[in-house]
Amino acid sequence: NEDELFVVIGNNTSDSEKIDAPRYSYWRSVIRSFFKNKANIIALSLLILVLLLAYIQPLFSGFERMQGIEGEKNVPPFTTWKHIFGTDKFGDDIWSLTWAGTQFSLTLAFVATAINMFLGIIVGALWGYSKICDKIFTELYNIIANVPSLVVTIIILYSLGTTFWNMIIAMTCTAWLGIGYSFRTQVIIIRDRDYNLASRCLGTGTFRMITHNILPFLVSIIVTYVSNYLPSFIGYEVFLSFIGIGFTKEIPSLGSAIDVGKEFMLLPDKAHVFWIPVAISAIVTITLYVAGQGLADASDPRNHR
Repeated sequence: NEDELFVVIGNNTSDSEKIDAPRYSYWRSVIRSFFKNKANIIALSLLILVLLLAYIQPLFSGFERMQGIEGEKNVPPFTTWKHIFGTDKFGDDIWSLTWAGTQFSLTLAFVATAINMFLGIIVGALWGYSKICDKIFTELYNIIANVPSLVVTIIILYSLGTTFWNMIIAMTCTAWLGIGYSFRTQVIIIRDRDYNLASRCLGTGTFRMITHNILPFLVSIIVTYVSNYLPSFIGYEVFLSFIGIGFTKEIPSLGSAIDVGKEFMLLPDKAHVFWIPVAISAIVTITLYVAGQGLADASDPRNHR
């Protein structure tokens, strides 16, 4: 009967304000969007495996560069379980050398990227929001942008020597300004939107405007930059070592391992000394880029369903 089908709820003012819509969680939507793509899952799985091998394997191997056994030099790969990737001309185990070098290069890239992103985001936010800062940083950018970054890096490394922190200085002395310039453009686009103009009229301070009204809309752009800079810094370190400016053979990095092996790259019985570190370097950079780009796409609210 009608009494069972219909119930009188009355006129409730508080109920009329409620919107019957599904709950939305930004980060839950990011995770859901990321794992929808099989390529992201594969890249992330490979990246986790590489990180585990890079940061756990050296703890158990106790590897030290140029400490090999005299009778175990230039052992071919996959001939003994003791040296599954073979050994180099110093008798060092290439399996242990590769993962120790991967750990060193990843740490270098993580630190350099973190410093560049931290400085670039702060400078870019102030640069785009404050007209006073805009004049100062624009003139600074016009001067520094005309100097090739590779020349600056070479001068720093030749002047200070090639150590971990000197390499960090060389990688961060100018890169953060380019990031800041890119963020400046994005901040200018966002700062003049209606809700920001209304927020300024209500007396919201500059710091709160930047941290609450502007930066949250740049998450996908930040992730994109991180996914680009991490592999690029690894490639930068490898390139500098390959041309003889980076780390020497005493320091276990991917660049120094490739530099030591480059003289054997065309010798069939010793080519593994060169190509194995090259392959690991390629896997690291590709997985970092693919996983990072997948996360950047997933961070964009426009891709959420």
